[in-house]
Amino acid sequence: MDFTFTEEQRAAAEAAKGVFASVAPDAVTSPTLAPGAVAEGWDTPLWTRLAKADLLGLPLRAPHGSGLDTIALCLVLRESSRVLARVPLLENSAAAVAVQRHAPSDPGDDLLQRVARGESVLTVASHGRTGHEPAELAVSARRNGARWVLDGIQTAVPWASDADVVLVPACAEDGRPVVALVDREQPGIELVEQVSTSGERLGELRLRSTEIATRDMLTGEGVWDDLRDLLTIGTCALALGLGERVLRMTGEYTGEREQFGHPLATFQAVAMQAADRYIDLRAMEVTLWQAAWRLDSATDGPLPTRADVAVAKIWAAEGVRRVVQTAQHLHGGFGADVDCVLHRYHAWAKHLELALGPSSAHEEVLGDLLAAHPVAIH
Repeated sequence: MDFTFTEEQRAAAEAAKGVFASVAPDAVTSPTLAPGAVAEGWDTPLWTRLAKADLLGLPLRAPHGSGLDTIALCLVLRESSRVLARVPLLENSAAAVAVQRHAPSDPGDDLLQRVARGESVLTVASHGRTGHEPAELAVSARRNGARWVLDGIQTAVPWASDADVVLVPACAEDGRPVVALVDREQPGIELVEQVSTSGERLGELRLRSTEIATRDMLTGEGVWDDLRDLLTIGTCALALGLGERVLRMTGEYTGEREQFGHPLATFQAVAMQAADRYIDLRAMEVTLWQAAWRLDSATDGPLPTRADVAVAKIWAAEGVRRVVQTAQHLHGGFGADVDCVLHRYHAWAKHLELALGPSSAHEEVLGDLLAAHPVAIH
């Protein structure tokens, strides 16, 4: 098997690396010092640079984008999290893919043109009412003539206060998951501000008999499953990039910091802990690429693709937590100092660990899939 990235995938990663090179992880107030959110919105100058680099339409088919795959998107997301880029790149990209695959050509085409140019921004309500139940069960959707009516609450919606359209999963009367394109300014919705552990603004989206036009409903088979899986894989890519940057920071610190006349990195206990975290990162990486490849190729396997997605998220959630905890330990008190950027990575890692379900939730999914698809043991 050839695991080499294609020329197009490498080009996307290099373009992203150039765009993110000037981003400072500590450009905003520390979340430990901010009484509320660290900033009003995302990094708009960075968003403009991403649009000029044609990275906002990366996974979209022509004529709206580059037509690259999930692996290319994950390579770009990995670069973004290494510098804690404050942009809705994952949510916007995943939502745009869902719109292109499932929305009617009108207004879908017009919306995608604006998204690719950076003029409109999409986000996704993917956490449900509490973050611990399927998101589509938090909102009900029923037909009312030529329109749909939504009722329910979605919590912790990223970038909700500034995005133009929120994709909201809901449960139709026949039990099918559907996805509504909800304009942030339309009547019948209320946004209550929330703040994540990373200090970013979230929103609790309250829908009370909110009417949605049929053309703004995505009702195709598997629409929410596909969107949720892409969001989950993207979250794994963010966790991988963050973990890799943190381990590099730890190596640099322990290589320079001396105790008893020797660098900390030369102590066996320190080296063994760092080696364990390197193994975590390699496991996070291989499970990420396996799941991304399954999403793109639709290749049959002993288990459905969602099993690979679950395995990737289990490793991402557990791995990134262990990486930042070990980094804090090896940095000593300096790692918890608000003047050190490491504490920001720790806060982001906790958010990514829990986003779209902690490891225990995905272990349950994996167990159900194993029970439903017994795998022969040879």
